[in-house]
Amino acid sequence: MRVLPVGDDALLVEVASGAEAEALHAELLRRRAAGLLGAREIVPAARTVLLDGLTDPDRLAAELAASVVPPAPPRVQDVVEIPMRYDGPDLAEVAAHWGVAEQEVARIHAGAEFRVAFCGFAPGFGYLTGLPGRYDVPRRATPRTAVPAGSVALAGPYTGVYPRSSPGGWQLIGTAEAVLWDHARVPAALLSPGTRVRFVPAEAATTAEPVKTAAPA
Repeated sequence: MRVLPVGDDALLVEVASGAEAEALHAELLRRRAAGLLGAREIVPAARTVLLDGLTDPDRLAAELAASVVPPAPPRVQDVVEIPMRYDGPDLAEVAAHWGVAEQEVARIHAGAEFRVAFCGFAPGFGYLTGLPGRYDVPRRATPRTAVPAGSVALAGPYTGVYPRSSPGGWQLIGTAEAVLWDHARVPAALLSPGTRVRFVPAEAATTAEPVKTAAPA
């Protein structure tokens, strides 16, 4: 763990992996909820966590540098179920990379439970982990200039859903029927760090009994 000062009242904590960043984020949220940490913002990323608005950053830096972060506990919360169609233009390429049939990509992906590791890139865009490492896929050699809103995509260890049309280089495997960002909704983002997520194939969505289902687009 590496702790770096950022300005007068913030710290950037670097760790070795995404799993460690998720665990650290969960532990810091626990400490703040228990009144053991004064921080205005706690923002996770791929392998870092930013703490802003600290009352005593030097003391906290020393504590973090000497501490061991426990594994992230299971989150007791609803699962956000997102209906989707496995109809993406890169589905065949992903299937070939995995060494399976196209319908098997849908079965594997829909059978996983995901967790939002962190958010970024665009409002409402979550980086979801949950697929085993053998299903990592590379980004496209040539990014698209416009990826349609609702596109479900893979890159490296992550799954993501494009909340709006934008350029992108991820592999597109399908289309989600959900509103990822709505400024009139509270909260505006459907997904936030730590949220549990499942993708439900559209043909099964009518018979599924989700705990919490994303509103269709």
